[in-house]
Amino acid sequence: MKMPALSLAAMPGRRSATVDLACEMERRGFAGVYCPSFGDGLGLCEAIALRTKQIRFGTAIVNIYTRHPHDYASSAAFLHEVSGGRFAFGIGISHAPVNTRLGVQTGRPLADVRRFVEQLREGAQRLGALPPVVFATLRRKMVELSAELGQGAVWANASLSHMPRSLSYLPAAQRADENFFLGNMIPTCISNDRGAAAEVMRKVLSGYVTLPNYQAYWIEAGYEEEMRAIQAALKAGKRDEIPRLMSDRWLRDVTLFGTLAEVREGVEAWFAAGIRTPILVASSTSGGQFKALEELFAAFQ
Repeated sequence: MKMPALSLAAMPGRRSATVDLACEMERRGFAGVYCPSFGDGLGLCEAIALRTKQIRFGTAIVNIYTRHPHDYASSAAFLHEVSGGRFAFGIGISHAPVNTRLGVQTGRPLADVRRFVEQLREGAQRLGALPPVVFATLRRKMVELSAELGQGAVWANASLSHMPRSLSYLPAAQRADENFFLGNMIPTCISNDRGAAAEVMRKVLSGYVTLPNYQAYWIEAGYEEEMRAIQAALKAGKRDEIPRLMSDRWLRDVTLFGTLAEVREGVEAWFAAGIRTPILVASSTSGGQFKALEELFAAFQ
């Protein structure tokens, strides 16, 4: 069976144990370890580079607005060299509410990403080779930009049924190139109690469905009824209604939940849809990240 990759975040008080988990993922043969920005994903990647030997890893993603591109170039070139080419540098614009909390002005995404990559490469001229740069994508224009300027694309919470259309925005050369990274961060919860697992997934995605860029993506993917209802609830100040507006049909299309067998079958469906690196973002009905990863280890032993 082809193995998925896993998402891993280092939280305060558990950072050393988190690095140990990355080593265990390597021992068990998972396809990669990909680190979100919270918990210092870039710092975690450095620890993974120094503690592992074979597993691929990367950021999914870093926020392009929080550090100067030249500074990012220094870290990315370092990781590329010390890891022997195993590191992928995932970048993106994050989300407007996150940037607002950080006091960062979100600009025009396509122009800002283009400028960032140009400055990243400029900064790396005296620092050594850069790793593959992977773009956070959702909709057509960013997918196309990833093919023009990057070496890969990574979605988060994408629609399985919509993925063939999303991949069609890539030129044939990238679709055929095994070295062009194609990943998706997939919320995942394993439990024999499918109802409980579904509620966990609704909780995980409750913030995402309030974001206009995700709403537009899911409308494009065929979920206009759900997204319009959520928009109306938000306008009326009825945020507590959002979970019931996240339909079962939509939830099955953007997450993996249920029994071991169901989750494994779901991973195979993502491979079949053209995603080379499904990245499972683990949650549990009975614990935190460590418990959720134990459940995933059991599913893919």
